[in-house]
Amino acid sequence: MQKKLSTMFQSLQVRNYRLFASGQLIKLIGVWMMFIAQDWLVLELSDNSATALGFVTALQFAPVLLLTLISGRLADRYDKRVLLFAANLFWTVLSLAMSLLVITGLVQLWHVFAFAALLGVANAVETPVRQAFVSELVGTPLLPNALSLNAATFNSARIVGPALAGLAIALVDVGPVFLATALSSIAPLVNVIRIRPAELHREALPPREERASARVVDGLRYVWGRPDLLLPMALISVIATSLFNFQLTLAALAKTVFETGAASFGLFSSALAVGALAGALAGTGRRSRPSVWLVLSAAIVCAVFGTLVGLAPTYWLVVVLLLPTGFSTVFFAQACNQRIQLGTDAAFRGRVMALWVLVFLGTNPVGAPVIGWLAETYGAGASIWMGGLVSLAAALLALAWQLRRSGARLRFRVLPMPRFYLTERM
Repeated sequence: MQKKLSTMFQSLQVRNYRLFASGQLIKLIGVWMMFIAQDWLVLELSDNSATALGFVTALQFAPVLLLTLISGRLADRYDKRVLLFAANLFWTVLSLAMSLLVITGLVQLWHVFAFAALLGVANAVETPVRQAFVSELVGTPLLPNALSLNAATFNSARIVGPALAGLAIALVDVGPVFLATALSSIAPLVNVIRIRPAELHREALPPREERASARVVDGLRYVWGRPDLLLPMALISVIATSLFNFQLTLAALAKTVFETGAASFGLFSSALAVGALAGALAGTGRRSRPSVWLVLSAAIVCAVFGTLVGLAPTYWLVVVLLLPTGFSTVFFAQACNQRIQLGTDAAFRGRVMALWVLVFLGTNPVGAPVIGWLAETYGAGASIWMGGLVSLAAALLALAWQLRRSGARLRFRVLPMPRFYLTERM
């Protein structure tokens, strides 16, 4: 057991990664508290409008759609450590300004919209740089483990953050929650400064003069010529757009369908996050590139569970179903992420991961308003199961395309026990 735990957390033995991960954990707990407080504030200011909730989510992710590819180019040209510090400093200043507006009672709905859009700018710069920076912190051999621990860190914050936010909103209202977010964002600033540049793994990077000519279009051509990268990119874009809107749909489900309070809404998010944490930890032992079949299988499973969440008739059944839903969604997303990162040359990693962030997060400005409208028109549950069915259709189409491309076949044996077999043409 001790050996297994040592393997699971192996990347934490690297000082630079340990500093990076601890700073991210503190910040992300505050960020998830802020997400819950922001959604609750929007519902209060808009008379429980799911459409307004979808709009603020779209504004939060619109900069990702517009700026991420440029950020990827910056990540391949300049020092990622410096870029991370700048993006996190911008985030801290904005969070402090928003917390003052909420605490003083001056906040209006348009303030929340503007705040979401500006934080989206910081996120558009920080996320692809952070994704590409992990390989420099630990090197290629530990990269799958570090990526899984990143997801575990993210989902640990999803467990703690919403639970704390739900209790804090019930006890002291939303203002102090925003202030806690601002203070927590100082941690990654301090830890990025403490990272030792001499211990970074930058041997595989081209010389600085070659990196200066990095172009966005070259990164796009690189991915276009790699079907093994295109498939997970395309699949995650559809599923992220149609199903991965739980920040929006669970808030509407809790408040408008089950008519619960802030603490009960936080339980939805925490249940999803507990499953997600287990899904992230399940990938920590991986040492090689995930197969395309693992990616496709995980996509089908998460689509099925997402559909079941939307169809669940009771509050506690939703809570139970959110556990496997969280597990399968993160397991799928991490399998995609690892397949892409471990198949990408170091010279293109910033631009490729920027494209990954674009298709994973940048589709929210398109999907969130539509999902919000569906939730307001047909009910929050319907908006979830519709997204699940769209995701399932996409996963099955991707499976059919891969089977046709590779010449593989699925076979089903009934006796003595039903089993699926995958055979590939040599």
